[in-house]
Amino acid sequence: MTWSQTYSPVGGIGTSALIAVIPVAILLGLLAIWHVRAHLAAIIALLVAGAIAVFVYGMPVPLAVASAGYGAAFGLLPIGWLILNAIFIYQISVETGQFVVLQKQIAGISGDRRILALLIAFSFGAFVEGAAGFGAPVAICGALMIGLGFRPLEAAKLALIGNTAPVAFGSLGTPLVTLAPLTGLDLHLLSAMVGRQLPFFSLLVPFWLIWAQVGWRGMAGVWPACLVAGGSFGIMQFLISNYHGPWLVDVVSGAVSMLSVVVLMKFWRPAEEQLMPEPPTGTAPPIPSHPTTGPAWQAWLPWIFLTVFVFAWGLPQVKTQLNAWFAPQIPVPVLNLAVEKVPPVAPVPTLEKAIFNLNLLSATGTALLLAGIASTLALGVGFRRALAIYGHTLLRVRISLLTISVMMALGFTTRYSGTDTTMGLAMAGTGWLFPFFSPLIGWLGVALTGSDTSSNVLFGNLQKVSAEQLGFPPLLMCAANSSGGVMGKMIDAQSIVVAAVATGGHADSPDAGTVLRSVFWHSLALALLMGVFITCQTYLWPGMVPK
Repeated sequence: MTWSQTYSPVGGIGTSALIAVIPVAILLGLLAIWHVRAHLAAIIALLVAGAIAVFVYGMPVPLAVASAGYGAAFGLLPIGWLILNAIFIYQISVETGQFVVLQKQIAGISGDRRILALLIAFSFGAFVEGAAGFGAPVAICGALMIGLGFRPLEAAKLALIGNTAPVAFGSLGTPLVTLAPLTGLDLHLLSAMVGRQLPFFSLLVPFWLIWAQVGWRGMAGVWPACLVAGGSFGIMQFLISNYHGPWLVDVVSGAVSMLSVVVLMKFWRPAEEQLMPEPPTGTAPPIPSHPTTGPAWQAWLPWIFLTVFVFAWGLPQVKTQLNAWFAPQIPVPVLNLAVEKVPPVAPVPTLEKAIFNLNLLSATGTALLLAGIASTLALGVGFRRALAIYGHTLLRVRISLLTISVMMALGFTTRYSGTDTTMGLAMAGTGWLFPFFSPLIGWLGVALTGSDTSSNVLFGNLQKVSAEQLGFPPLLMCAANSSGGVMGKMIDAQSIVVAAVATGGHADSPDAGTVLRSVFWHSLALALLMGVFITCQTYLWPGMVPK
């Protein structure tokens, strides 16, 4: 059975888009306004999306069920697998008492909570994004900041805002490596174009991050650190993306940004330091079950192992070899090659593949698990104790794993039914205003799918076709899809749930709806600013487009 997508099943594109957006509006409303628990809100939105797919878009019921099942499986592997093992590493550090040592050493760089936010949420988060992606920066940075004394909601919000500028080059450049063959554009030119958009926002985001944390006055007190963190990151982001390629942009830029801030702290301090407040009851890290032993440098071992394993797992040569050993490709029953995308989304009618990659060996979550195992061995944690910690971690995230699974089921249902494409086409039909809406299409794609890579797969060719029809540079518009998408990363369902999980387990931990409310307007404002910037590149600064 094959089924061809239709993008305007009810009247024109505009009317159809109003219907297509209903599941998203319901999800956001239930989370942000009515404070419904995330997994229940996701289930309700999924049921509505399935009903619209079947009764409005004419999608056969077996295909709708299969697409939801495919998304649910993807939510558990690799996304849930990654989150589980990232939290496990944090728990190992806490339970062995090494996290207390790490706290003291990081506080030695600066006791100012604003500087720590820059170092962890922005610089270190960008480094982890470059090596792993898929929610790892939010999970790791959120847990790390909680342990250092940040309030749970503050940690979640800052981790999400900080994880914006690096996303287009995340996972060793995967979003652009995926976009290039889909659009027929040169990878190095795409990398260069994105590298002429995001550095301006890389400079802005540290200021925005601290403003969101402590307000304008508090941000003004650390503006040199914001300038150094964002400026060093943006300069390296431009240089590497334009003169090397997309693969190492975030890894190098994040490392340089961290080093630059640490060096700055040797010569400059804020006039008035804002220290961590005393945590209320229930928010302090768990008391270690065993006293800390060994030299102070051992506290860094879990994070060193994390960096080494995740970076190695991201290398194409390693990933290829691991996939050669074990990476079964499982066609999704009923769904594989059964849904046909049609122009203008695809150049010609194209059957969508639905292949579940059981690439456990090469998954980033497996790299994190190995880092956790290496940490347990290096810190002298016994097998039974390590197993107990892992079981406790699994118990802690069980509801969140369900939530992520249902959220991804919703995203895959909208993808295969074509409702998300309807929303993209509605924005693409804006004529001379298209350069403004082009990054908003990417923003929408990431908000729906949880991935800049998936957004590029979903809307990359649409951007190219629309640009050619309207007379705009396809390179600029395709790059805008990826650059605009990074602003949607902080509000996609996957990231929101990950942030809630990473900062959960405390008396004042936020639920997913609270986290969403705290970052939604930041995401929208930055996306609109990107729209203005792309419009200026189109009409005022066309020379910024590489030839």
